[in-house]
Amino acid sequence: MKTETHPEYVQTKVVCSCGNTFTTRGTKAEIHVELCNECHPFYTGKQKLVDTGGRVERYKQRQAKTAAAQEQAAAQKKA
Repeated sequence: MKTETHPEYVQTKVVCSCGNTFTTRGTKAEIHVELCNECHPFYTGKQKLVDTGGRVERYKQRQAKTAAAQEQAAAQKKA
């Protein structure tokens, strides 16, 4: 096995957005994650909406805008 081809394997601190932290081994000293076993819906049985940057709100605004445009087009077609 070549000695210079593999990255250094160190103690890694993993920090979740929910505040949970744990230690493992990896190639980086610290890793930040959005979901862990303490807050993931599969393990907790609770649904958690992860909305980064207001994506859900922007989607709803686009849908409302499209629906309004379709209603307006239908009204013009009838007239």
